[in-house]
Amino acid sequence: MPIASSDGVDLYYERRGVGPRLLFLNGSGSTIEGSGLLLGVFAGPFDLVAWDYRGMGRSGIPPSPYDMSQCARDAVAVLDAVGWDTARVLGISFGGMVAQELAVTAPGRIERLALLCTSAGGEGGSSYPLHELERMSDDERNRTRRQLIDTRFDPEWLASHPSDRDLVDAMERRTPGPAPGREQGHLLQLEARRHHDVWGRLPAITCATYVACGRFDGIAPPGNSAALASRIAGSQLHTYEGGHAFLAQDPRSITDVIGFLQGGSGSVPPGPTGTPTGTGAWPEEAPVTGPGSG
Repeated sequence: MPIASSDGVDLYYERRGVGPRLLFLNGSGSTIEGSGLLLGVFAGPFDLVAWDYRGMGRSGIPPSPYDMSQCARDAVAVLDAVGWDTARVLGISFGGMVAQELAVTAPGRIERLALLCTSAGGEGGSSYPLHELERMSDDERNRTRRQLIDTRFDPEWLASHPSDRDLVDAMERRTPGPAPGREQGHLLQLEARRHHDVWGRLPAITCATYVACGRFDGIAPPGNSAALASRIAGSQLHTYEGGHAFLAQDPRSITDVIGFLQGGSGSVPPGPTGTPTGTGAWPEEAPVTGPGSG
């Protein structure tokens, strides 16, 4: 079993595919086992490495709380374990937060950076506080989760849009909660996530950066992505039709992200820093889940 050791915690990782080197960082609560479909999409054109975050999946459970800088050190440990000095980095939701922390603390390790449905924290805006879901009743939690996935997803919308209903059903089947014995790891991750803030350090990111969001994302509102792009020189900002799961909702998105990570601009031409391209103007800021839980 491939293992990277980081500050006393064993991190399980997998490597698959052929092509440019890609470090894949998924959302909170996600595991390699539960992300097979998405990993398969990106492992096609890339030599992809993904790992189970500390406390999740087949990785060790940390003995004490940690912060986002620890997540960045974990990423470096995985890169070192596979012998990669540098790689392209794809961060989705919580993985985008980890990718930001990695990019501001070890910028020399990143060739190209894609930040999807994520937030900078601080003055740049934070993603929805997922730890608050733990205090809700089951009915309230399920109702809230659906509109976090996509702010349009109320009962009336889902009743009249079968494909969206199918998406919600599939995601709810796939994310039943932390595995038995992993509750502590889940809670520690949510605690680290709630304190994420790289806003003041974003100008340290100098690599080519692609920022993408869903027009109806209730976890990481589009305004957060606009703020994120505004602080990274030369970054591209793209808005897609959908919510937090826009990779599954807008068929252009995966093609565009892969094109950027391969070294080109995909089907969407680059725009000036902070200027939305691809689907037009980004909407005003909106008030688990998709590739990950946020």
